[in-house]
Amino acid sequence: MSNDKGYVEPGKSFERDTNYIEDRILADGSQGWPVEADRYRLVVARACPWANRATIVRRLLGLEQAFSMGICGPTHDQRSWTFDLDPGGRDPVLGYERLQEAFFARDPDYPRGITVPAMVDLPTKAVVTNDFAQMTLDFSTEWTAFHRDGAPDLYPEHLRDEMDEVMKRVYTEINNGVYRCGFAGDQDSYAKAYDRLFTALDWVSERLGSRRYLMGDTITEADVRLFTTLARFDAVYHGHFKCNRTKLTEMPVLWGYARDLFQTPGFGDTTDFPQIKRHYYVVHKDINPTQVVPVGPDTSVWLTPHHREELGGSPFGDGTPPGPVAAGEEVPESEGAGGSTSY
Repeated sequence: MSNDKGYVEPGKSFERDTNYIEDRILADGSQGWPVEADRYRLVVARACPWANRATIVRRLLGLEQAFSMGICGPTHDQRSWTFDLDPGGRDPVLGYERLQEAFFARDPDYPRGITVPAMVDLPTKAVVTNDFAQMTLDFSTEWTAFHRDGAPDLYPEHLRDEMDEVMKRVYTEINNGVYRCGFAGDQDSYAKAYDRLFTALDWVSERLGSRRYLMGDTITEADVRLFTTLARFDAVYHGHFKCNRTKLTEMPVLWGYARDLFQTPGFGDTTDFPQIKRHYYVVHKDINPTQVVPVGPDTSVWLTPHHREELGGSPFGDGTPPGPVAAGEEVPESEGAGGSTSY
């Protein structure tokens, strides 16, 4: 997401711009965008927690064969995310240097933030939606014809009312709560944001003390949404965003839970720690004017035993884990857990 602002407004608390392109890609095509194989391209950045949700859900459901994925680099300027990781600095499918071009193909006067994740229509090379919250739910409910055999039900119908409430609190108090701390413009705003964040982290910790996953015995979208913040907590939010009551590694229940997910196919293999750190410490110049990127923390600890299996349950229930990461989409071994983090 590019509308994190990346700067602090003195005297103000952080308010996220949530005005997205809300078109949906539906199985019945009723909004003009039908579910169709090879019609769309998902554009993400591994650094971004909101985009990381989409990469995890796509992989868990086996949607790699239904739509391709373009990966932006970890940093961006005021204009847009860029495809600087690709040869020649252009996305090999869209031909774009900047994601901004897909938004301008949709609306030449597009006035808001250029954000990831974004679904782009290949025939027109125009963005369809950047509504990250609805996008992943639609992957679960509208793209079922293209789910892999053994794919998990990440949004079970009988749990949706409770799930929606859990996910709302996780989003407002934790996913967005770390940003509220990091971009607070005065001491009072920061103190209030800090208290809200750790109140919510204590709440999920208590919830997870007696159940393996947020909704019970199997992984759901709620776990995906919490994981992407936890994965960035010690590397970025604890120091850079001043969320420093305790590190994740000092919260026993959440640390065990986060490692359990990280070691599950689809989670750790989509997490790129150097890109995560480079994004936050380089882009947020108001918070880190030197743009120096920390070498630590040691990421090999993510591979240590978690013992969460003692609570019972199984990540995929009656289903199966996804297979190997698609060719060309692998996180380099040096950038995952235990890899080199030197600069």
